[in-house]
Amino acid sequence: MTYQMKEWDEDALRHDIIRLAKMYGRYGYRKIAQLLRIAGWTINHKKVERIWREEVLQLLERHKRKRRLYHKDSSIIRMRPHEPNHVWAIDFVHDKLSNNRPYKMLTVVDEYTRQALAVHVAHKMSAADVLEALYPLLVKHGKPQYIRSDNGPEFVADIFQNWLARVGIKPIHICIRCYDLNACSTQQA
Repeated sequence: MTYQMKEWDEDALRHDIIRLAKMYGRYGYRKIAQLLRIAGWTINHKKVERIWREEVLQLLERHKRKRRLYHKDSSIIRMRPHEPNHVWAIDFVHDKLSNNRPYKMLTVVDEYTRQALAVHVAHKMSAADVLEALYPLLVKHGKPQYIRSDNGPEFVADIFQNWLARVGIKPIHICIRCYDLNACSTQQA
C-alpha cells in the first residue's frame, strides 16, 4: 500500500484559519485545529501551526488586572484625591547607564490630575536632595495637603519628616505588605 497525500484547498484552509483566529482571539493554533476538524477538515495541528506561523497570527495579549486602590465596599484604604494639590505621590525609579553606573529618578505625580510634576535625576539622592527637588514644585504649584511615599530611607529620614511638619504637609506612608495607611505595625511613629 502506497501513501497518497491528500490534496487540500490551501487557500480555503488559510482563509478558515484566519477567520477562526479573528473570531476566537484567545484561541491558539491547537484549539483552531480542533475547530477545523469539527468543521470537517481532516488536518493535524502541525499543518495548522505552520500556516499560523506563516500568517504571523498571534494570541491577543492578556491585560493585567489593576490592583484596586479601594475596597469594593468603598471604604478608604488609600486616600482618594479630591482636587489638584490634594495628594502628591513621590517615589524613586532606579536604572543603569550603558557603562553600568546606577542612577535614581525621583518622580513626583499629582494623583488627582495624574500630571508628572517633576522627574529629578541624580546618581545618588539623599533626603536633602529630595527636599531640594520638592522646593521649586511648592513655589510653582503650591503645597499639597498630603505626600504619599513608601518607607524608603529618604522619605522616613528625620530631616524630611521635620520639613514636612514645618511646611504643614501630612505624610502618608504606604506599607508594601498590607497597603494600609499608617495602620501597619511596621510603620515608624
